[in-house]
Amino acid sequence: MDLSIVVPIYNEEENIPELHRHIAEALDASGLDYEVVLVDDGSTDHSFSLLKEIAGKDPRVKVIRFRRNFGQTAAMAAGFDAARGEVVVPMDGDLQNDPADIPLLMARIREGYDVVSGWRKDRQDTFINRRLPSIIANSLISRMTGVHLHDYGCTLKAYRREVLEGINLYGEMHRFVPALASQVGARVTEMPVRHHPRLHGVSKYGISRTMRVVLDLMTVKFLLSYSTKPIQLFGKWGIYTLAASFLTGGATLYMKLFEHMSMNRNPLLILTGFLLFMGVQFIVLGLLGELNARTYYEAQAKPIYVIRERINVGDRGPGTGDR
Repeated sequence: MDLSIVVPIYNEEENIPELHRHIAEALDASGLDYEVVLVDDGSTDHSFSLLKEIAGKDPRVKVIRFRRNFGQTAAMAAGFDAARGEVVVPMDGDLQNDPADIPLLMARIREGYDVVSGWRKDRQDTFINRRLPSIIANSLISRMTGVHLHDYGCTLKAYRREVLEGINLYGEMHRFVPALASQVGARVTEMPVRHHPRLHGVSKYGISRTMRVVLDLMTVKFLLSYSTKPIQLFGKWGIYTLAASFLTGGATLYMKLFEHMSMNRNPLLILTGFLLFMGVQFIVLGLLGELNARTYYEAQAKPIYVIRERINVGDRGPGTGDR
């Protein structure tokens, strides 16, 4: 199968019939062999009834129903697991993404890219509580991950299947998939896509997500830079802290010996003890991180490398992702 479209659905009963019609109109003429995986993320309205009805009429539509609302990332993960297409395209179910852009994303995939990220260049959302936080977040994410995209929050993206196979999603991680994919050598690009104003229902996004995005960004930064070498992060800060403790300890002794200042009245003595304790803690944390990293990779037989292709190599190693 050429293409799997994954759509998380949460209380979108007014949008579902039109969503299905738009997808069919955009892709039936493309000649692509495709399926649509609709994930009902615990909707409390009549969304599931409509999804079930559509699936009964269109065999290309697959429906997954959660027992409760688990969130957009979980819905995407379930859709990715069920998808059978060589290329997976997630999109929102609120009609703000345009299915007509999907063939354009597929064209960029055929050019050799592994990830094509949509950019809502003319975004139809309010500026203060939606676009401004997004601009700040995209700049921060690009700077910290090294993968420079204008719009990490745009759901409409295209992924080669093998890129997604090694990525597990938690929290709000779905927006960071391009950065995580770059960790395994995926070729990432970006293209402008259309964005329409919401006509029915209410948005499930708000500025309250900002804190969760920032926390997940810290996780992504750690995974990208230190997942196989945590001692390089924590051990480095441990050495810096120990060095600072030696300096403050030396200053304390100097004041005692040459300036006759009582050590028990010198706050540098307390600072020395604190820094010494923190330095040891950082190093121990790094060593524990190394043990956990080895457990993570070795228990799952998970390689620390990814092979794109082999030439004249008969023995297949543990690396994945080669084509």
